[in-house]
Amino acid sequence: MSDFLAFLQIGFRHIVAWDAADHVLFLLALAAIYRGRDWRAALAVISAFTIGHSITLILAVTNVLVLPTRLVEFLIPVTIVATGVENLLMRDRAAHGTGARHRPVFAAIFGLVHGAGFAGYLQSLFMDNITLPLLGFNVGIELGQIVVLLVAAAVFLGADAALRGLPRRAGWPDAFQLRLITVSAAITLVATGWAVERFPR
Repeated sequence: MSDFLAFLQIGFRHIVAWDAADHVLFLLALAAIYRGRDWRAALAVISAFTIGHSITLILAVTNVLVLPTRLVEFLIPVTIVATGVENLLMRDRAAHGTGARHRPVFAAIFGLVHGAGFAGYLQSLFMDNITLPLLGFNVGIELGQIVVLLVAAAVFLGADAALRGLPRRAGWPDAFQLRLITVSAAITLVATGWAVERFPR
């Protein structure tokens, strides 16, 4: 089990490291549209993302699926931009608790792209038997994502509470929408810059 634990630690550290900032930003974009009462919908979306990236991670690491690294690195920020834009377009529906049911499918498809990104890092670490290392790495990634999402949930809840205490003019977005707009717009701008930098040439 030493390989399993070693790769679990590698997976966990990878998702919380600066090198994985694009994956973390995608998680934040996914989570930004939800509140505490929406935990079931949030869980469905995060689970779909996990399934998506796990499938591609397995296929890519076993060389069943080979994708150009530069294309994957470009597509990852594109998925973040698309998620941020969707958040902005859905802010009114999200405020009323009527988010789109397609979002888990959306997250699973984008998870396929992120799994290829994880695989590029992981392939350089494998030696012979990949079963335990692959499982350990994936579990580590999931634990890291849980930590990121718990921290994000606490920050978002705190921001919503703080914004509710501010004076609000008629016609302005409520606290939740204001936080959603701010977070999603910032994430979209950062990811757009990454996509431009990584555009395959």
